[in-house]
Amino acid sequence: MDITIHRPEELTVAQLRSWHRAMDESPEYANPFLAPEFALGIGRHRGGARVAVLHEDGGPVGFLPYERTALGVGRAIGLGLSDCQALVHRPGVSWDTRELLRACGLSLFEFDHLVEGQRPFAAHVTGLFASPVIDVKPGDGGYPEWLRGAYPSLARTTLKKERRIGRDVGEVRFVFDERDPRMLRLLMRWKSAQYRRTGRMDRFARPWIVDLTEHLFQVREEHFTGVLSALYAGDRPVAAHFGPRSSTVLAAWFTAYDPDLHYYSPGLMMHLRTTEAAGRHGVTLVDLGRGDKEYKDWLKTRELRVGEGFATRPHPVAAVHRLWRRPVRGLRNTVLAHPGLRAPADRLLKTVGALRTSRSAGPGRPSAS
Repeated sequence: MDITIHRPEELTVAQLRSWHRAMDESPEYANPFLAPEFALGIGRHRGGARVAVLHEDGGPVGFLPYERTALGVGRAIGLGLSDCQALVHRPGVSWDTRELLRACGLSLFEFDHLVEGQRPFAAHVTGLFASPVIDVKPGDGGYPEWLRGAYPSLARTTLKKERRIGRDVGEVRFVFDERDPRMLRLLMRWKSAQYRRTGRMDRFARPWIVDLTEHLFQVREEHFTGVLSALYAGDRPVAAHFGPRSSTVLAAWFTAYDPDLHYYSPGLMMHLRTTEAAGRHGVTLVDLGRGDKEYKDWLKTRELRVGEGFATRPHPVAAVHRLWRRPVRGLRNTVLAHPGLRAPADRLLKTVGALRTSRSAGPGRPSAS
C-alpha cells in the first residue's frame, strides 16, 4: 500500500473522480460529509487540512480527509461539524492503521461519527452510538397525503397548526432549494440566538464557520450540494434548514425558526416539509445525525451506528491527548445516555444561556432572543 499526503486543493481531477467513484460503489459512503467538496471547503479555512490517498497498483483506491496539529494530533476533518466520517475506499480495500498514521505524521486520529464497518479502525472504537435516519419514499399525492401516509400520528396535529399559522400570519409556502443568501444569513442569526438561549457553544460566533457555511451554500455538484430550505407564512420567514446533500442522501445540519412563532411548532414543520420535498428531488435517505432528541424519535425509520474513539500508535503525545480527552467524552456520553441526567443538564444550560443573554443585552438594550 502506497500512501501520499495532499492538501485538499492539491488533489487532481483524476483523484477527485476516483473519490467520487468510491462513494458511488458503497452506499455507506454516499453521505455528503464524505465528499471531497466538504474537505475542500474545510481546507479553505483550516490550515491543517490534509487528505491521505491510498494507492494500489498505481491507482488511488482510498481517501482519508483529516486535520493535523503542529504536534501531530489528528482529527476527522470538520470534527464537531461533520456528522459522518470515514476512510472512503473502493470495495475490498484494507489498510494497516499504524502505517496509515505514520504516513500522515500523526500520533493519534480522533473521530466521533465513524461509519460502522471500518474494520481497521474497529480496535480503536471506544463507543458505538445510534444515528437516526429517515428512509424516504415519495408520496403519490401532495404534502398532506404524504404526511398522513408517512406519519399518521403527527399528521393531524401538524396540519392543524399549519392551517392556524396560515390564518394568523399568512398562507404557508415552502421552498426546498432557496437561493436567497439573505435567508441563509437569517437562519444563522436564528441559530446563533438559539445556541445562546440554550447555553450551547455558538458555532456562528466563529467567523470561519460562517464563511464555510456561505461557501458550501454556493457548491452545487452531484456529490455535494448546499441546500437551503425555507418555510414562509405569507412573506414572513418562519423556519429554515441548511444542510448538504449528495445524489441520494440529505444531511440534516442547521435548523432554526422564528422564536416568536414557537407555539406553531415550526421546527417540526420544517423537518417534515424538508423530508417530503427531498423525496421528490431524488433523496432516498435523510440523515438526522447522532444525538438523542425527541423529534428524531418521532421521525426516524431506523438507526445507523457510528463510532467514537482514537486510533493511535505508540507516542507520548497520543497518550497525553487520550488522557485529557477520554474523561471529557465519557462524562458527556453518560449525561446524554440517561434522561434523568440529560433533562437537568439541559435546564442548567438554558439557565446559563438566559443569564448570558441578559448580561450581553445590558441596560436599555434588547435581549438577543
